[in-house]
Amino acid sequence: MTHHTTAVLLVNLGSPDSYTPKDLRQYLDEFLMDRYVIDLPYLLRTLLVKGIILNTRPKKSAAAYKSIWWDEGSPLIVLSKRLQKALTKRCPYPVGLGMRYANPSIKDGIAELLKQHPKINDIILLPLYPHYAMATTLTVLEKTREVLRQFYPGLRCRYIPPFYKDPLYISALASSIKRAVNIEEIDHLLFSFHGIPERHVKKTDPTRAHCMRVNNCCYSPSTAHQQCYSHHVHYSAQLCAREAGIPDSLFSISFQSRLGLDRWLSPATDERIVHLAKSGVKRLAILCPAFVSDCLETLEEIGEEAKESFLDHGGETFTLIPCLNTDQAFIDCLSRLIQDDALHMPI
Repeated sequence: MTHHTTAVLLVNLGSPDSYTPKDLRQYLDEFLMDRYVIDLPYLLRTLLVKGIILNTRPKKSAAAYKSIWWDEGSPLIVLSKRLQKALTKRCPYPVGLGMRYANPSIKDGIAELLKQHPKINDIILLPLYPHYAMATTLTVLEKTREVLRQFYPGLRCRYIPPFYKDPLYISALASSIKRAVNIEEIDHLLFSFHGIPERHVKKTDPTRAHCMRVNNCCYSPSTAHQQCYSHHVHYSAQLCAREAGIPDSLFSISFQSRLGLDRWLSPATDERIVHLAKSGVKRLAILCPAFVSDCLETLEEIGEEAKESFLDHGGETFTLIPCLNTDQAFIDCLSRLIQDDALHMPI
């Protein structure tokens, strides 16, 4: 028997335990009350989430989840477990799985690793987010710190930073495009990233003087880019298009899943799709690189709602390119990141 002292913990977003309004309410409560997701003062956040959103959104979200739910459960959970299993075969370390919200939690993921391998004293944390944002990478790091302080103070933990420009990741994305569509047979490729409020971009700018303040800031060199979601997604899309052989005139970038009345990164995906259809684009393909596992935001928001909108406004063919999920090239990428100690950062 191998006595492992190092293990990997994958962390994805999470999903409700079922598509019932009750479970959706519990999930959305935990998710939206996270101060890194809705970054309002606690009392205002509580009023918004518990007083308004949780009285209306669970029922609507339950219907959306039901439309994409698999026999095995939530697609995001099922696909994350498949990724965990595939990585276990490629890694020299045990691989655990936790979710930032709902089950299995980050604490559960660590507990299961220690149950199977009691001698573990070193965790390599891998947030399954290619691009940095306070509502993704940062909240995973903060929650993991909290769990370690409270329950596992003796564990050493390092994390793998966002891999938005890693050559193997970019190559895997480009290959996924070429497998799904013939570039010569589409009119346009849309990179639809999850949106965030502009103020989140400003808050993660360590210079406090570049992001959303400098003209063409995503393409103007700055140390702010290290933690800038907007720069990361633009950079990923540019690299991926180049790798896939897609000219600049045939692709664009948009942002989905707006919530509330704040200014969010633009253009919005729903508006962009209508514009493309009305502008004469008949054959559209969409890739959602902010997600590594297919989920509500890809299967329902894009695969159902966006498709219907595009066809209703004059489009003819709509192709949703799957997330990387358990793509072998993506597994190769993650395996290399896990085994490259030089990349790991103290949590």
